[in-house]
Amino acid sequence: MELNEPTVTVTVTPVTATERVRARARRAAALLVAAAVLGAGCCARTASAATPAPHPAAAHVQRTSHAAHARHRPARATRPRGGPDASGRCPTDLGRIACVDLTRQLMWVQVGSRVVFGPVRVRTGRAGYVTRTGLWHVYRRNKDQWSTLYDVAMPYSQFFSGGEAFHGLNGESMSTPPGSHGCVNMNTWDARRLWGVLKHGDPVQVFGRKPGT
Repeated sequence: MELNEPTVTVTVTPVTATERVRARARRAAALLVAAAVLGAGCCARTASAATPAPHPAAAHVQRTSHAAHARHRPARATRPRGGPDASGRCPTDLGRIACVDLTRQLMWVQVGSRVVFGPVRVRTGRAGYVTRTGLWHVYRRNKDQWSTLYDVAMPYSQFFSGGEAFHGLNGESMSTPPGSHGCVNMNTWDARRLWGVLKHGDPVQVFGRKPGT
């Protein structure tokens, strides 16, 4: 029996030069897209690799540095260390207060632990007229006070205990003996400045003992 094989007809359509150019362009575009995708992933991995996690030792050094800085940060002093009240005799919890150290013949004004006036040299009561120690308050002020008892000017007087007052003294040094009759003398320039610092009702702490009394 004879078999007849089917006949296959292949039609070849000629490809024009224009179509070949278009095909090459499509392939090139596809390659560019693929390269861009791969490049973005590579860059992301590279950026991630360029920022390594901090080494534990480095973190320890950083924490140690912060701790050392905190240890060396100056603590807030409760009293003026190294200042006029290094011994802590004048209160720091009464707000603005005038402090008189009879032993060293100094006075100053502090607010809390901060000195806002002085210290300045003063001359306090002589033997028999010792300036009274204790906590007092400014109760009267007079810029042009005149002592009728001793017939002397008392400029910028601020009375804190009976007839005892802060006031200026004209024409005498603070080291001139023997001392006042109980008042806290200072030169008139200091008394004028003190007038602008203290106010009516401010506390005054007097402590110590004047040498020779």
